[in-house]
Amino acid sequence: MALTPSNPFPLGKTAPNFSLLNTVTDSKLGLEQLKGDNGTVIVFICNHCPFVVHINPELVKIANRYQDKGIAFIAISSNDVNNYPQDGPVMMKQLAKDLNYPFPYLYDQTQDVAKAYDAACTPDFYVFDQNLKSTYHGQLDNSRPGNGLPVTGADLIKAMEAVLNNQQPLAIQKPSIGCNIKWK
Repeated sequence: MALTPSNPFPLGKTAPNFSLLNTVTDSKLGLEQLKGDNGTVIVFICNHCPFVVHINPELVKIANRYQDKGIAFIAISSNDVNNYPQDGPVMMKQLAKDLNYPFPYLYDQTQDVAKAYDAACTPDFYVFDQNLKSTYHGQLDNSRPGNGLPVTGADLIKAMEAVLNNQQPLAIQKPSIGCNIKWK
């Protein structure tokens, strides 16, 4: 389990557009269709990463709570499925159903979207305001598998609350840490 930190993503940068397969519905969806009225969270995840497995239950709770406040959640998997078949669309669909993901789980087959966001690890969180301008890129919270800290989503929640309350982006944005994206 390699510890890979997220790469910097400039505040104020517009979210790169995309159209990807939603593995849950087997249809293509784009960022413009999916963005939230009050903000959008994009998170790069995958099925097998222990860091993602660790946060999944809390991610679902947070998404359910904040989608009701107009913040959309979009999950994207960009891993190489030839070497990591458990991260492929069929298994993604099953995991989304098993965990009751309240958000689309998109498959980035070409890895172009991960490259456009300079995503490095799973999970890798990005928060955008209602105009799709970046306000946060960092960790969910300080919890990691085995460190004994509870998964609370504190950092992501602070970032979303700042967007909802038209406040400045968080001054401290700790990088996410997780498994590296499995590049082709």
